[in-house]
Amino acid sequence: MTVQDDSDTALRGSLYAQVWRWHFYAGLFAAPFLLILAITGAIYLFNDELNDLIYPELRFAASPAASLPPSRLVAAGNAAFVGGEVTRIDLPTEPGRTAQLFVRLPVGQPARRVFVDPATAQVLGSYVYTDTLVGFADVAHGSLLLGDVGDAIVELASCWAVVLIGTGLYLWWPRGRERIDGVLVPRLRTTGRRFWRDLHKVSGLYASALILFLLITGLPWATIWGDRFLRPISDALAIGYPRGDRHNGGARSHLPAATMGAVAGEVPWTLQKLPLPASQAPHTAAGHEEHMAAAIEQPAEALPPGIDLDTAVAILATHGFVEAYRLSLPQGLTGTYTAYTYPAQPEGQRNLHLDRYSGAVLAEAGFGDYGPLARLIEWGVAIHLGNYFGLANQLLMLLTCVFIVLLVATGLVMWWRRRPAGGLGAPRALAPLQLRNAALITLGLSLLFPLAGASLLGVLLIDALLRRIAATTTISEALP
Repeated sequence: MTVQDDSDTALRGSLYAQVWRWHFYAGLFAAPFLLILAITGAIYLFNDELNDLIYPELRFAASPAASLPPSRLVAAGNAAFVGGEVTRIDLPTEPGRTAQLFVRLPVGQPARRVFVDPATAQVLGSYVYTDTLVGFADVAHGSLLLGDVGDAIVELASCWAVVLIGTGLYLWWPRGRERIDGVLVPRLRTTGRRFWRDLHKVSGLYASALILFLLITGLPWATIWGDRFLRPISDALAIGYPRGDRHNGGARSHLPAATMGAVAGEVPWTLQKLPLPASQAPHTAAGHEEHMAAAIEQPAEALPPGIDLDTAVAILATHGFVEAYRLSLPQGLTGTYTAYTYPAQPEGQRNLHLDRYSGAVLAEAGFGDYGPLARLIEWGVAIHLGNYFGLANQLLMLLTCVFIVLLVATGLVMWWRRRPAGGLGAPRALAPLQLRNAALITLGLSLLFPLAGASLLGVLLIDALLRRIAATTTISEALP
């Protein structure tokens, strides 16, 4: 939120002053949400480390001995929660780690994550994900705990943060000044607004590329920009979903791939909305296909027999799934055994679907099967999450979060110091932008960020209406 003193009268009415006004209002709207995103994002960057520290009794097994068959672990989880059902098992990521079970409970009760010692099948404990620090930060980061409404607010704030970066860099531009003090290096020995302004704009200069990276790599998960803008484009151009999973001619389930995880963020973005393949029910189950929704909910004892979990695991092992993968258990008549890896580096991503009755491979894809856009997104997401190159990646993203907090704090300090008593302290109202310029800016934003473009159009309409009302009031007051 870089600003200039009101003494810059020569710039008043210029494009500079218009950009300043836009920067001010965009910052005033986006600042609180960016602060929330930075703090929750910093927490989630260290999700494994924090969970290990807070829940060591759940995360670490007593002995690194060989694991029991997965069926024993799932049976222990089901027995621990009467009326519940294990829907997924995450096998230990390394020796000495526990297995994690996802247990769906009866309606009205939140799902639980259950931790089991893989060597003894002892249930060590459980928790509701959103009741943990990491879970709270995860959900707050994506939706402010407000569901779809919060998701839209986060997306809108992120889009306007991109506008903030662009306008901030324009305001920073030195315009012929040769000194580096206050342009490339903050004047830390100064006091008052100059100190805060230098700290704000210089830190913004060096952090802008990192912040822009975080914003762009986070937007694919947004409902509007990701699901209704980016996905249709990637699908139409065949640069997103794995080619073999796009149109393989086989039966498909109406359930999305996000069903594999308790939360969408635990499934690669590329696979999140991809419909799952469907198991082919034996002849004894004929007729159920016409009532798919009801069939999905059929109790396990009413379904035809199929391969058991340990057999599915043995088949998966022949296809290279040996350890540290996630396995979703089949749900309903057409459900599949779905195994996937989600390592720190996306090049290792693989997913495979087995028919729950025959054990046949229904679909298989890896990172090499992704389209070019999907690969870019997966690389971006891995770096965004601090996963790709270890601790250095985490610290770099943490530094970016610190920069965001610093920019918000210094911007608010500058605003508060220049704000007149009882007033907003906004930059002085200027002549409206030329219609052509406003139309071009709105069109550009709408093409890149539909939600931001729509909000800008709304702001312009409200601004025009308020100006019209003000002009009408002025005229009526001037009449005798």
